[in-house]
Amino acid sequence: MTETMKAVRVHEHGDFDVLKIDSIVAPIAAAGQARIRVEYAALNHLDTWVRRGVPGHKFPLPITPGCDFSGVIESIGEGVVNCKVGDRVTVAPGYNLQPSIQVASGNHNLARDYGIYGETCDGGNAELAVVNAENVIHVPDGFSLREAAAFPLTYLTAWHMLVERCKVKPGDKVLIHAAGSGVSVAATQIAKLHSADVMVTAGSDEKCAKGLANGADLAVNYNSDDWTASAKKFTSKAGLDIIVDHVGADTLPSGVWALAKGGRLVTCGVTSGAEMQLNFAPIFFKSLSILGSTMGGLGEMHHVAKLVFEKKLNPIVDSEFDIQDIQAAHKKVSERNVFGKVIIRIN
Repeated sequence: MTETMKAVRVHEHGDFDVLKIDSIVAPIAAAGQARIRVEYAALNHLDTWVRRGVPGHKFPLPITPGCDFSGVIESIGEGVVNCKVGDRVTVAPGYNLQPSIQVASGNHNLARDYGIYGETCDGGNAELAVVNAENVIHVPDGFSLREAAAFPLTYLTAWHMLVERCKVKPGDKVLIHAAGSGVSVAATQIAKLHSADVMVTAGSDEKCAKGLANGADLAVNYNSDDWTASAKKFTSKAGLDIIVDHVGADTLPSGVWALAKGGRLVTCGVTSGAEMQLNFAPIFFKSLSILGSTMGGLGEMHHVAKLVFEKKLNPIVDSEFDIQDIQAAHKKVSERNVFGKVIIRIN
């Protein structure tokens, strides 16, 4: 008898109603793979793009979304030696199909065949998921699988932005936009771990308060205050050393003027729009760097996981939904009233 499972499926792009709960054939672990009985998944903005679609980008529809998920290994394929049935695990969301120079040098995310579970292939919004065994991250006994699902993609992204791309160091003045987003929550903690001074922006006083509780030194409500003026005061008019920006058109053009000489602006997204007018004069006369960043290497992922499991970095869960309420979970994320991660209970 063919084994089936319950899974969230996107058959066509659109509004929340395109998220369907289907009964589909369960995947089987092939050589080098592990099959996970998923307990929790976490929503990312990437999941909303998979649902809505991206102009010029083709997703392999129908698809099971979900790039962050945790659970227990149920079976393993031939040749797998780094994990066994019964192991509690979370998953490194980015994977490669074959060896390459980039993979060998640890730059997995720069390889041409780099993919992300839930975007390039089926992900973890399902009762069962199959992943490459090298993507398995063991979760220590006593560490919640709920929290273990809440960190991989956003903390890897933020780590790569700040540590690898911007070389954050003690005393740096760092501005992080949209304090409540998953990447910004992670970036705030990572910047403080490196003894930087952190200013965050948010759209409400409530989120500003949560940003301060997350470790920021200053939080500015951009709906009631001028964040550029606040940044000038925060840096004693010297300018910011680093800006973490995934907002785009609404913030990036002003950001280049707010940077100090030699400053770095790093971006991993453009939620407010990708097309913008940008004055290049400060870029050359202040020797600025504008850096793009997507995900990170597998070695970075394991380093971040170690810090999370040691409680040196602490993922924040905003709310939790059952898989049957996946549409409501996506709606909550779209309303931008989230601080941290929205978690989905699977099993």
